[in-house]
Amino acid sequence: MDKVVSSAAAALAGIESGMSLAVGGFGLCGIPSVLIQALHDSGVDHLEVISNNCGVDDWGLGILLRDRRIRRMISSYVGENKEFERQYLSGELEVELTPQGTLAERMRAGGSGIPAFFTMTGVGTQVAEGGMPWRYAADGTVAVASPAKEVREFDWMGRRREFVLEQAIVADYALVRAARGDRHGNLVFKESTRNFNPLAAMAGRVTIAEVEQLVEPGELDPDQIHLPGIFVQRVLALSPEQASVKRIERRTVRPKPAAPSAAPTDQEA
Repeated sequence: MDKVVSSAAAALAGIESGMSLAVGGFGLCGIPSVLIQALHDSGVDHLEVISNNCGVDDWGLGILLRDRRIRRMISSYVGENKEFERQYLSGELEVELTPQGTLAERMRAGGSGIPAFFTMTGVGTQVAEGGMPWRYAADGTVAVASPAKEVREFDWMGRRREFVLEQAIVADYALVRAARGDRHGNLVFKESTRNFNPLAAMAGRVTIAEVEQLVEPGELDPDQIHLPGIFVQRVLALSPEQASVKRIERRTVRPKPAAPSAAPTDQEA
């Protein structure tokens, strides 16, 4: 039952070029940055990555993208990654842009044994009708487009409505990051890091979790566990230094207000 591994390299054992990876996090919040760096160091390439976005140019999944290690992305938005945008528009990268809620449910469904589901999201658009550019050619034309999906009517909220069929996602491996975890793989996520991490973990056939604080079995309150260990196969305990590195995707500050002018003194008056 002890799922703790000795190093990031040991945690990633078995991941080969061409495999699919579900990766947790949103922007740079809650991303498994230590595992991503180790994956980059391993040299694997031609990866299909399922993640909400692709990090930034020099951090997170962006370092894999920068060095052409990713051949295909299933994601919701480009974010602040200019290289992601450039590779997609130039035809170097295949991208299946997916509505964010649909992407979350596709991963959850994969981990729950549900092969597909119907949703209203995307009905009446290219999401359902097909034709969304997945890959561009060098001349800017569409080389690979999304296929049309099944649309079916159901009784919903007192009337007939159309729903589009979406396929579940199951990845070869999943990489996630948790605030706390025990040796059995039970995980607790802190605040907004509990976004795509539990869902990505569910979608992986083999799930690897890097944890900022490793505790012994029984120390976690069962009512506070966000992801049970049944979904996690390997646990990597981070050092305090590794756990403290948390990049901010985009820092925005307001201009400092001007100091109020002082009232004139009697002598100045």
